[in-house]
Amino acid sequence: MSDRSSFSKQAWRRLRRNKGAVAGMLLIGVALIVSVLAYILAPDGTPYANRMMLETGGQRPGTHVQVLAVQKEQPPEKAGFFTRLLKGQEEAVTYIPIRGWRFSGNDIIIDKYLDEEETITEKYSLSRVVYGKEVPVTDARKLQQEVQAGHIREQTYWLGSDKFGRDILSRLLVGTRVSLSVGCIAVIISLTIGVILGAVAGYFRGVTDDVVMWLVNVIWSVPTLLLVFAITLALGKGFWQVFIAVGLTMWVNVARIIRGQVLALRELPFIEATRALGFGHTRTIGRHILPNILGPVMVVAAGNFATAIVVEAGLSFLGVGVQPPQPSWGLMIKENYNFIITHNPLLALAPGVAIMLMVLAFNLLGNGLRDAMDVRQ
Repeated sequence: MSDRSSFSKQAWRRLRRNKGAVAGMLLIGVALIVSVLAYILAPDGTPYANRMMLETGGQRPGTHVQVLAVQKEQPPEKAGFFTRLLKGQEEAVTYIPIRGWRFSGNDIIIDKYLDEEETITEKYSLSRVVYGKEVPVTDARKLQQEVQAGHIREQTYWLGSDKFGRDILSRLLVGTRVSLSVGCIAVIISLTIGVILGAVAGYFRGVTDDVVMWLVNVIWSVPTLLLVFAITLALGKGFWQVFIAVGLTMWVNVARIIRGQVLALRELPFIEATRALGFGHTRTIGRHILPNILGPVMVVAAGNFATAIVVEAGLSFLGVGVQPPQPSWGLMIKENYNFIITHNPLLALAPGVAIMLMVLAFNLLGNGLRDAMDVRQ
């Protein structure tokens, strides 16, 4: 136990000295914080960051738009902190983009924003803006002050808006959850299947090994994307189906690596000693073999995490992954890729850069773990 503890400390020291691995861990840590606090950090805290204003679609990054917030007649219930953290909060107002406004007695007259060049003049009663319905006005000046202070707001699109007028930054933040969730669950599924089958094949050898490796070779012969398509179409399109489909296609590489590690370990003296002492196969594999191949498992897990993020983005881009209105980085690229050759390429480049950074972070971490866990050092 002391030798294992000493090796773990040495591996951790080597990992900390690896600047690339440290940078990868920092990026992953930031992504985890963002995914947990997405609805708190996002300018649009509605479920799926799906606040639509069609008039302001395709805005450039940094655009400021003035809006009139009109109270809904039946506002939604206020969500608790944890509900808001998990699902967001439905808004109690409807936003109307405007270029200008002025008061006229009990009404507010707005120059409604239609596009970058056109406006239309409309009139709303102050009571409708403040209360969401028409009620007798007893103090117009008080309502005017309330509208001016709390219902005339400014919407800033820090990374621009998509064709539906949704804030790209908000959807990018909320989409972090999808990528990390798919990576995490896909890795858990792939490691569970791969480690079990690989350990069984390497330990028992013979017919068991032949059967497992035959299955591995059959799965390996099918193109990954085609296999994911088949599983996705069988399970249906959706959020959870992507997790399962990606996880079920990534265990093959894990099984091959674990099998090789177990084949090498089972011939060492301490494993022969467990057999001489009469230990059961389950105890030998679970307590004496698997803990000694933890390093390769962690390296494979980091690589599979990066692969899962790319596969999920590809599936969503092709329309068989996460479905609208739930934000996914791949889906955001699909919705906005036509802007690349027009006036606003950042709408598609922003989620692409996010995918690149996350994949780079996990690859850097995987390379650092590989070096840190190398017993020859």
